[in-house]
Amino acid sequence: MTCSLRSAPGPDGRPTNAFESFPRVALDQSIPARFESIARRWPDRLAVKAGSAAWSYAVLDRASNRLARAVLDRLGPVNEPVVVLLPQGVEQIAAVLGALKAGKIYVPLDPAQPPAVLRAAIAETGTRLVLTATARVELPREISGGTATLLVDALDQSVTGEPPALAVEADAGAYIFYTSGSTGRPKGVLDTHRNVLHNVMRYTNTLHLAADDRLTLLQGPSFSGAVSSLFGALLNGAAVFPFDVAREGAARIAPWLAAEGITVYHSVPALFRHVARHGASLPALRLIRLEGDRASVHDLELFRRHFRTDCVLVNGLGATECGLVCQFFFTPDHPLPEQVVPIGSPVEDMDILLLGEDGYPVPRGATGEIAVRSAYLAAGYWQRPELTAARFRADPARPGSRIYRTGDLGRLRPDQMLEHLGREDGVAKVRGRRVEIADVESALAMLPGVAEGAAAVREDGAAEPRLVAYLVPMDGSIPSVSGIRRALAERLPDFMVPSAIVMLERLPLNDNGKVDRGALPPPGRERPALGVTFVAPRKALESSLAEAWAETLGVTPIGIHDNFLDLGGDSLKAAAVLARIASEVGVEPSLEELFDAPTVAGLAERIERRLGPSPPDAPPM
Repeated sequence: MTCSLRSAPGPDGRPTNAFESFPRVALDQSIPARFESIARRWPDRLAVKAGSAAWSYAVLDRASNRLARAVLDRLGPVNEPVVVLLPQGVEQIAAVLGALKAGKIYVPLDPAQPPAVLRAAIAETGTRLVLTATARVELPREISGGTATLLVDALDQSVTGEPPALAVEADAGAYIFYTSGSTGRPKGVLDTHRNVLHNVMRYTNTLHLAADDRLTLLQGPSFSGAVSSLFGALLNGAAVFPFDVAREGAARIAPWLAAEGITVYHSVPALFRHVARHGASLPALRLIRLEGDRASVHDLELFRRHFRTDCVLVNGLGATECGLVCQFFFTPDHPLPEQVVPIGSPVEDMDILLLGEDGYPVPRGATGEIAVRSAYLAAGYWQRPELTAARFRADPARPGSRIYRTGDLGRLRPDQMLEHLGREDGVAKVRGRRVEIADVESALAMLPGVAEGAAAVREDGAAEPRLVAYLVPMDGSIPSVSGIRRALAERLPDFMVPSAIVMLERLPLNDNGKVDRGALPPPGRERPALGVTFVAPRKALESSLAEAWAETLGVTPIGIHDNFLDLGGDSLKAAAVLARIASEVGVEPSLEELFDAPTVAGLAERIERRLGPSPPDAPPM
């Protein structure tokens, strides 16, 4: 089948390319049953490509069948959790499919997360088996308390690649994704095969996903946003392209998109901003999906400026607990919204309610908590009945439907488009990931030498929201920021480690004696106490690097031995720094080089090696 993917969008901005609609009858089967029907139909089509590894549907089907048989040999056919502890790539995808074909509930965890986070999640699932690879076999032994492991890259290749004789029910558990709970008890969202298929149906039929599409997979293995890209491709005969942003760097995404002929791009807005200026060099790209965080009018301006008029940007709202809910379609020739970018109108079988604190709908035009009503909501939170009861409730007016309270605030515009106005509780979004402020503050309270701690997400005119920690030291002594960040990294995922740390004599309190978050000051630009002596740049190259760091990180002065991460750097800020270095120096260090040598002095030395010795009469760099 060949589809014409490049076509002018309709008047409402929606795609008009030819595609095969995802049928409702497919909801009555399992994910593996749908995948196997696609693999039989198109065995030689490309299914997944990661780096130099490119697997057809037939190859992926056989690999996942072998793995399913190995899992069944270990555990039998019980619908129970199996942890997939692998980085992005073809083997991780084969492991996910193999677990599902064995009738298991797959639990994707990222090996890059701190051991304490992984240990808590594994204990919560009660899994009897961890799927991993030879290169990482020591990690599950360290964190799983003796749980058995199965090495997906060391399976007996003589085992038949035929599918196991196991019928998986549509309402059986399919996956558990962990959304937070790093310092306390984890919170895993359980969902079923039927609901995953319905979510794929919503994406397929609104975005016109076709067999000739090539979809990005930029989200990490443990991020639920990966589900729609992975299964949106594999359950429609399309190809999915994993890309490890943490390892490769945001600066390499655009060249990769062009080289692979990607047609459907999906990420959080923060990552899209690193790609947008390369839009003219991406002629195959027909659709951009932004989800996981609030998009801004500036994002739409970037899209208008750099992309073809027949490209469509889709700003969506979704959550692990409910999948895709709303979509807003925008093309470069559409007028810009005035202030807030809407998240659009509900998709099929999803109803939106705006509720007040009393649980009743708010008046038209008023702000309320966004609640989703549907028969296709997640089953609930794994082993957390009290939390499930708090967030999900039956809808007495519609038997079979339930209502999920998202914790997001929204407002309905006069044109019936929904606006997303942020969170109502202690949950924030940083770099597209959900951050529970209470978890961060719990980790701060455990730091030695800290009397009190608070955390907040601030924008303060910065390009990206950032997580800021406020600490009151014991006895007036100020611990080093470097030491604080190292201690937090042992307890928190990297995206929950604050990028800025502010020392206060006391935390501001409101009349109720609680921390007055509105009175917390913005971080200053002055260099924090890093625990290393400040040494000014000694030569022109070091001065250029220090200036690039200062402008990107909002910190000054920068010493040549200051650590990039301790100053608040992350992979997205690193991409901006590296792009500037490339334009000014003519050499673009890799993300790995910056993180291996995370100081001005160290990075300058690496650049000088690549530039080679300067002629005797040449001015110094």
